[in-house]
Amino acid sequence: MARRFRWILGLVVVLALAVGAAFWHRPVSVFRAWGQARFAVAGARSQIITVNGIRIHYYCLGPEAGPPVVLVHGLGGRADDWQNLAPYLTRAGYRVYLPDLPGYGLSEQPATFSYSVPDEASIVVSFLDALHLGQIDLGGWSMGGWIVQRVAAAHPERIRRLMLFDSAGLYAKPTWNTALFTPTNPQELDQLDALLMPHPPPVPDFVARDILRASQNNAWVVKRALASMLTGRDVTDELLPQLRMPVLLVWGGEDRITPLALGKTMHKLIPQSNLEVISGCGHLAPSQCAAQAAPAVQAFLAH
Repeated sequence: MARRFRWILGLVVVLALAVGAAFWHRPVSVFRAWGQARFAVAGARSQIITVNGIRIHYYCLGPEAGPPVVLVHGLGGRADDWQNLAPYLTRAGYRVYLPDLPGYGLSEQPATFSYSVPDEASIVVSFLDALHLGQIDLGGWSMGGWIVQRVAAAHPERIRRLMLFDSAGLYAKPTWNTALFTPTNPQELDQLDALLMPHPPPVPDFVARDILRASQNNAWVVKRALASMLTGRDVTDELLPQLRMPVLLVWGGEDRITPLALGKTMHKLIPQSNLEVISGCGHLAPSQCAAQAAPAVQAFLAH
């Protein structure tokens, strides 16, 4: 009995050391694996589908017969970014689809793709077609909000309700250094965190090093997307007044990437829109402030 106990104890120690070593060397991978495990427990299924010749990864969760909701992440993001908000929707009976856009997450990164907002919008429409989704509720966060605005403007018959979370899309020159979206050192990473959230927590050096390493995997994609967006040719100022479906705007009151002033402008351009401001929250409202955002989202979709 004592020998068996020592064997089990030794195995536990070895496993703990292995996990500790993995966390020390690749904390980003450990954090992502933990998040994906939580997502799986919530019922999310990881899938791959080919869209316009590009392998697209996506999650689906919620009752299969539930009304479909599609949520599109932002620049440098991934489908996992919705893992705090999505379960609120599935518990309300919705079937939620979370694609990784080309170049991000687990989707393919084709070198010949433009990564522009219009081309990403075309991928979203083709994604809906590939899954045989007819009329849906559609949401987007930051750059994803810009993308879904164009989808809604081009295909209004497909969109029952539209949700924009801290959305980009209006003609507005950034007041912050856009190069911070591809940080190359811990100082730039700290500056990016300060833009994304109020009062960001300190990041340990070994975690910062791994975040910087991981960010280089799609830095070229982010740069290509930013270069396209900054031309201003794809802005939606003139498209928004043409929208006729109900629109919900969810905004962090302390957003520095897409400030609340932009949300108020969108609210004026879309007469039938509702603006929900989450005080004390920054650009990461759907993630860090999901509990505050969820009631407004649920109520909006229910009507």
